[in-house]
Amino acid sequence: MKVVVTGGAGFIGSHIVDELVERSHEVIVVDDLDPAAHDGVPAGLSPVARYVWRDVRDPDVWADVLGGVESVCHQAAKVGLGVDFADVADYVSRNDGGTACLLRALHDRQFAGRLVLASSMVVYGEGRYRCAEHGVVRPGPRTIDDLDARRYEPPCPLCGGVLEPEPVPEDHRLDPRNVYAATKLSQEMLGAAYAREHPVTTVTALRYHNVYGPRMPRDTPYAGVASIFRSSYASGRAPRVLEDGLQLRDFVQVRDVAHANVLALTNDEPAPGPFNVCSGTPHSILDMALALRPPGGPAPDVVGGYRLGDIRHVFASSQRAAEQLGFRAAIEFEGGMRELASAPLRETIAPRPT
Repeated sequence: MKVVVTGGAGFIGSHIVDELVERSHEVIVVDDLDPAAHDGVPAGLSPVARYVWRDVRDPDVWADVLGGVESVCHQAAKVGLGVDFADVADYVSRNDGGTACLLRALHDRQFAGRLVLASSMVVYGEGRYRCAEHGVVRPGPRTIDDLDARRYEPPCPLCGGVLEPEPVPEDHRLDPRNVYAATKLSQEMLGAAYAREHPVTTVTALRYHNVYGPRMPRDTPYAGVASIFRSSYASGRAPRVLEDGLQLRDFVQVRDVAHANVLALTNDEPAPGPFNVCSGTPHSILDMALALRPPGGPAPDVVGGYRLGDIRHVFASSQRAAEQLGFRAAIEFEGGMRELASAPLRETIAPRPT
């Protein structure tokens, strides 16, 4: 099969390329090596894949790329929370604009294969909560007054009582609470609109939970928390854990995420719609900081505080992905974190192509 992987030089994309190449598929990567994420060409790229160092928003790139392509795996995106709201235009341009340009190119070329879209658990906002009296409820955004007072748990919106977090299924309500989250939901909606007008194409949106593993980007405003903690330990500093560290997430290893993509691209039966890509087992942010701590390293520094737009708990139900994709995460938290503690993060081996 001939596959295009956008963002295939990135953290997750490069692992998807590896598995596709191992399965003898022909892979074309389209990646512009965004300077916010890359200093140049990263190490660890497959020597077998073909690399087109162009921006997915460039309409001229697709004429040379899409001929004979049977599937597209769209990973290209600007990730993380960024620096502040001043990043909004770049996020919308790269994520939503990039997806729109790709879909326009697929439309123009009457593409009839599968499209797998990288989405994120951030589209849910806060996770799923249950009140002992009122059942499943929808808490609103946490207030600044509560956060300043270190009241981090969202209360029941009906009685103010204690809530119990539960795994989030794919049909949970969607409530993006920052710019990045809004762009990921928009990407999903664009993909869904495309699928409705092009029934010969199957669009699968994979909602990644907290992905970690080798080749993570280093300590930047666009890196994930696992990379930031790992970089702190590498420099001899204690990682700073916000709130009380008890925020629950689902940490899923990057090779498992790559495998979910390959299943969506290659299974005998296509699987439309959204899927959680997760381990199915929640851990706290503090659990992760402790698991990454090297022997003799400093203890994590639980500093309180918060970031506006952050949510308290979100972890996933893995049932739908298991039943319809055949995806089950294989790498357990403890072993995955041990590997990450010493695994190479992103390294640059060559300047950005001109």
